[in-house]
Amino acid sequence: MKKNEPPRKTSQKISQQTSVQTQTHHGGIINPTQDLDKCLDEIQLYQLEQSFREWVNATQRMDIRLSRKRILFIFLLIRYTGAKLSEVMGLDPFQDIDFDKQTICFGQIQGKPERQSRIVPLPEALCREIREITADLSVKAALKNKPSMDPGFVRRKFYERAQACGIAKQLGAPEILRKSRAVELMQNNMPLPAVQMILGHSTPNLTSSYVSFSEDEIQQTVRRFMDQESTRKTSARNSFFGKIQTLLKGDIQTRIELLTMAGNSIVTVITNDSVQRLGLKPGKLITAEVKAPWVLLEKTDTSPECSADNRFQGIVERVLTGKINTEYIVGISDGTKICSIMTTESSRRLALKTGDTVWALFNSFSVVLLS
Repeated sequence: MKKNEPPRKTSQKISQQTSVQTQTHHGGIINPTQDLDKCLDEIQLYQLEQSFREWVNATQRMDIRLSRKRILFIFLLIRYTGAKLSEVMGLDPFQDIDFDKQTICFGQIQGKPERQSRIVPLPEALCREIREITADLSVKAALKNKPSMDPGFVRRKFYERAQACGIAKQLGAPEILRKSRAVELMQNNMPLPAVQMILGHSTPNLTSSYVSFSEDEIQQTVRRFMDQESTRKTSARNSFFGKIQTLLKGDIQTRIELLTMAGNSIVTVITNDSVQRLGLKPGKLITAEVKAPWVLLEKTDTSPECSADNRFQGIVERVLTGKINTEYIVGISDGTKICSIMTTESSRRLALKTGDTVWALFNSFSVVLLS
């Protein structure tokens, strides 16, 4: 998270389900066909954050500035953790935030160990900023035990900041921020179980592969995605995170199969030297990337007969036609996206349009692993 720069778009993650028609409401987080118009996009979230920051710095009175800092503190936690307003209002910043581990614990109540709580990783930049805010003696005194402010007052300030930057008042509500964070993470293709863990949702109807990922591994997944939000620099449009299932070593190269939390099998072939250099072994968590030009599309309802090791059925969600190239965004049933780029001449022959069922294909030699 950068204070003076708009958010960078993170890479797309690749996923697969057996049938596009089985698309769900993402485990109860959002209804993708109805709720997207009731959320803030990344630009609006950035504008809203800047509105809060400018508001804090717009007064010289220390008492007003202190009050505004406390509201900024609440906003930042909801914005980047997807927590409920009630969870943040009940937070003890000096007990529930671990600055060394860069985590925050929601739902923890002293004297009630049976109360279920959840630990959410914090982006490094956010953790650093919160540490600076809470180090201020006046803020520390105000936040001691919990940020005790009237929730109605906090809501009104959220509405005011939204209107100040040209956003509809109702879209500044804490519930909308929470939902917008979920949408943002899923559009950046964070695995659904990880998003559910962040928001504290139950995890019904998960694929059987989910049980092979421990809570610690899901935490690692969340940490990687959050770190990538502000530091990721890559030209690859398609990226996914998985666990190595098998390695089949040959004389020169090794065939590697990864399993994602969505239950997808991703196959890649790399040199034996690369396997050793990356320290790859079964169970290791790793990121894989595929450039958009390496992804081929085929318009068919059945799995195509071809040599591509990796195949994903989806629906064409967007077509961006240029003079030279055309970009396609293919949505997979669990909400992730695959980007494919081809020449505009080739796209005319393929004659794909929004809503068409397609198969996205790429070879195992097109997959690059990043430790």
